[in-house]
Amino acid sequence: MPKMKTNAGAKKRFHLTATGRVKRRKAFRSHILSTKTRKRKRQLRKGGLVSVADEKHIRMMLHP
Repeated sequence: MPKMKTNAGAKKRFHLTATGRVKRRKAFRSHILSTKTRKRKRQLRKGGLVSVADEKHIRMMLHP
């Protein structure tokens, strides 16, 4: 039986923290930035954590 592969898309988008939570980037920061307010763009720079409900699925994609 061959080894299971890590999901390449998830590998590029998510990272694990030291405590085991899953870090992610915020969406809506790539283009059409002229219509978004300065405050909104500044807040989108910061990363976020994946919700607890989705964490299990993402962790399986990262470590099959």
